[in-house]
Amino acid sequence: MLKTYSLRHDKGGEIEGLLRAYNKVLNNMLEDIWTSMRWKKVKIRGKKQFRLLPILTEDGNFKKHMRDKYLRDWSYSAHWIDSALKVAFSIMDSWRKNYVKGNRKRERPEAKRLFARVKQTLCKLEGDKLRVSIAPRRFVYFDLSKRCFRLPKEVSSSGIGEPIITPDRIHLPDKRAEPTTEKMAWDSNMLSLDGYSPKTGWVKIDTKVLATVHISSFEERRSVQKKASRSRRAGMVLNKYSRRERNRARKHQIEIARVISSLAKVNGFEKLRKERMYSRSRVWNRRIMRTDWRAVRRLVDGVELPPQYTSEECSRCGCINKDPNGSVFRCENCGLTIDRHINAAINLYLRMEGVPPPDKMVGRQRPADAGGWVLPDRGGAEGPQ
Repeated sequence: MLKTYSLRHDKGGEIEGLLRAYNKVLNNMLEDIWTSMRWKKVKIRGKKQFRLLPILTEDGNFKKHMRDKYLRDWSYSAHWIDSALKVAFSIMDSWRKNYVKGNRKRERPEAKRLFARVKQTLCKLEGDKLRVSIAPRRFVYFDLSKRCFRLPKEVSSSGIGEPIITPDRIHLPDKRAEPTTEKMAWDSNMLSLDGYSPKTGWVKIDTKVLATVHISSFEERRSVQKKASRSRRAGMVLNKYSRRERNRARKHQIEIARVISSLAKVNGFEKLRKERMYSRSRVWNRRIMRTDWRAVRRLVDGVELPPQYTSEECSRCGCINKDPNGSVFRCENCGLTIDRHINAAINLYLRMEGVPPPDKMVGRQRPADAGGWVLPDRGGAEGPQ
């Protein structure tokens, strides 16, 4: 599985000229490919109508002619032209496939956002820095020290693929399929996913951006929702806003799922049911509706764990504490003080490993059917210290 990591950088001023030149050349290449494309008239099966299907010109002479054409006045490294040529044909091929399916109009695609795909011959790893060749004897160094993943020894087909540079971020495709640990359990919260494993420790994935997508889309839909039942146009606008929300949320869900899959081979998630979490508070119900726990869970191979008492149970002694509030968990029995989300993630990991809690309970008593995960014999296993 190909995973992509995204890191911010502060090299916007040094690479802005390259990105703009790359974008201009890329769109000119798309124009040339569009102009050279042939259209074939094909009869639609079972109907009297015909369709025009595109046929791309992809022979070697045509590509060589385009390469020589754009290298004449090019002031950066020649490999950027090769990269733009590869991206241009990839965009056109993607457009052609979608056009045949009926998902695109007969209009030339255009690269509107500034980006550049870095060929492997243009970059080199030097410790925690990625050196990228901009022009002959001119380099830009991207700091990768704030990453949350391991780097291979070199940029190759077995490690990092071709990075993509934007004005404020660098995206690193990681072709290595081996996760860092065997198992990890995840505590689902409103604005974060908190994971734990003894080898990796605590991992916090911020999901505020995903929540923001739903909040902003809710405000857009609310402005036309009352008119949708009476106006066809308003209904079309409402459907447009709903599709936009799903697509934007799907993008962030996939990114989160990729990070989770890269950290562990087997991931454990709480088996949460939203219909049992609603209350009389309208604000609370909206927050629950905006969560994407199930959507992320479906994108990751893993197991489901009972969520009962994960936040109230002490991960050291098993004491059930009454209604812990705030971000810090304090055990009334053993005095353990720990972040509430870490405590819940540790409890989920112990359930994932089949480790039952101690028999000693303080405070509220655990019901006999609290998830069905308690084993009859603790087997001498100890909780985290």
